[in-house]
Amino acid sequence: MEYRRLGRTGLKLSALSYGAWVTFGRQVGRTDAREIMALAYDRGVNFFDNAETYNAGEAERLMGDVLADLRFPRDSYCVSSKVYFGATTHPSPTQRGLSRKHVTEACHQALTRLRVDYLDLYFCHRPDPETPIAETVWAMDTLIRQGKVLYWGTSEWSAEEIAEAHDVAQAAHLHAPSMEQPQYNLLHRERVEVEYESLYERYGMGTTVWSPLASGLLTGKYNEGIPDDSRMAQPDYGWLRDLMLEDNGARLKAVRKLAPIAQDLGIPLSQMALAWCLKNPNVSTVMLGASRKEQLADNLGALEHVAKLDDATMLRIEQALS
Repeated sequence: MEYRRLGRTGLKLSALSYGAWVTFGRQVGRTDAREIMALAYDRGVNFFDNAETYNAGEAERLMGDVLADLRFPRDSYCVSSKVYFGATTHPSPTQRGLSRKHVTEACHQALTRLRVDYLDLYFCHRPDPETPIAETVWAMDTLIRQGKVLYWGTSEWSAEEIAEAHDVAQAAHLHAPSMEQPQYNLLHRERVEVEYESLYERYGMGTTVWSPLASGLLTGKYNEGIPDDSRMAQPDYGWLRDLMLEDNGARLKAVRKLAPIAQDLGIPLSQMALAWCLKNPNVSTVMLGASRKEQLADNLGALEHVAKLDDATMLRIEQALS
């Protein structure tokens, strides 16, 4: 396993990490979750990502149960939560958002569900237009000073909003956000590569990128349709299916053009897509979301092939996407 600094912090995360979105409590039960997390840890993964809203808190409960079962030394791994959407199906106004109240209470609830004394990483899952950014920065700073959070960050905030959070923190000598969690893959690049470009050098922001396989699109398994047992076939994820298959199938056409490049490299398309993400020096960790142990093992193999993506191959990929 390769380990990378989270931006300018001293924290080192495994280049490939594991996230519970969609899978835990839905596609993955306790037995499979235990096997998946044990395999990840044995292969060097030291960061496990979660959020209050994933399956209305059940994903965190399941992960907490597995962490208790496996008894990993607490100082050998990192775990995260994210706050904004709430942990109930129909949250009240005080059960969602980024107010000081919800940020604080959501942290306490995540600690209980995950069965830990502190969160290594705590993200603001989306910007909250109804809460001043300064209020959220102060709330996060308080949690850090209380020892309940070690690093805080944002997820899918605009560069302007992140810069405002840093300005507030600098002016009041508070802890500023250390990382952003954006979507990043071969089909979704603008924010990480263009919008956030100034943030890396100016603030030393790290990134924990999600959906590196575009919810499975970049595995090639949807090239001939939607398998019944796939994520996009789940009734609750019609929105995801619509998003991935929009633009008259333009994304699928791009995936089909990428497949021969992976074939020439002698690796699965999924591993090429993950290796491509790892080539970006501003990516701290690429979060995997495998629902099966075998799938995770295959994804972890991408680390062995990063060197195969030389300049000529990277150019060929760019041309296929243009």
